[in-house]
Amino acid sequence: MSENDQKFLSNRQLPRPFEFHWGKGMVVEEASIDTPYNEPTVQLLEYENGEVSIRFCYYKGSQFGRGSLLMDEISIEEMREALQYTPRLKKFLARLIS
Repeated sequence: MSENDQKFLSNRQLPRPFEFHWGKGMVVEEASIDTPYNEPTVQLLEYENGEVSIRFCYYKGSQFGRGSLLMDEISIEEMREALQYTPRLKKFLARLIS
């Protein structure tokens, strides 16, 4: 695996659990990039009942961010590259713009 490939791989273990008051499941894929301010992240969430959804979020260090995800033009390009390593997530997002 090249150094370029490794820059898009999160240190967070996958799959890993998540839980909302309306359901729980596993984060099964995750695309993230590093910026000077935070780590914009797009996650593929798979609920226990089989439903799938996406979450746009960010991390600040090891802390999950509770605010809005913002990305500039450079970050959008880097996220597009990161999504090449998450086939299910990339396919799911493609439905958003097709």
